[in-house]
Amino acid sequence: MPQVPPPKRHPYDQWSPDARALDLVGDKWTLLIVRDLAAGPRRFVELQRVLPGISTEQLRSRLNRMVADGMLTRKRYREVPPRVDYELTPRARDLMPVLAELALWGYRWAWSQPRAGERIDVGAILRLVPGLVRGDGQRGEIECTITDGHREGGPLTLTVIMEEGSSRVTEEPSERATARISGDSRGWVAAFSPGGNTNSLTINGDRGLAEVMISQLSRAEMQRMESIDRAVA
Repeated sequence: MPQVPPPKRHPYDQWSPDARALDLVGDKWTLLIVRDLAAGPRRFVELQRVLPGISTEQLRSRLNRMVADGMLTRKRYREVPPRVDYELTPRARDLMPVLAELALWGYRWAWSQPRAGERIDVGAILRLVPGLVRGDGQRGEIECTITDGHREGGPLTLTVIMEEGSSRVTEEPSERATARISGDSRGWVAAFSPGGNTNSLTINGDRGLAEVMISQLSRAEMQRMESIDRAVA
């Protein structure tokens, strides 16, 4: 049996597996921290960059709690200035299918064009790859570049690695990409919005593989079938 983390300050106090799970992941930001560490370790300042709206004290408190709960490891480097990396443990990585199901529920019941005031971070959607994208017999590396993806306005590149029946994502360029997709945030938003349209994206290499990845990640096929069902009804 894995070590059971100590109880939270304000637990649900219910002897039920779902309540125990929510004791660990039910706080605001926890699941998004898991999502944003799916592509690999990050420093504190990098997590601040990809989590708009979280205060420094909130992030520090949440990371400390997740380390205590056995969901993150903290690695310190003897550098100047000091460097600390946070990484998911196997316990936290087991949440990726849960995040995938939550995302699917969101696509079904809450998805739309960006709302006024919402920060657009296409990288956040790409980091859901391990839970949402399956190779289905196709293999390859798809380099995805959001040309204005960084908060400072520069490009952000992630690589989706599709394998037999699974996938993973890294936050770095690919040296052997099977396909490359590039575009600004508006192009990616169009691709991931209801009715997905990739016309504003530049796709080089294996276009079929790239479109499979985008379709699975945006759940375009699910949305298309549901629109047909609504029309028939």
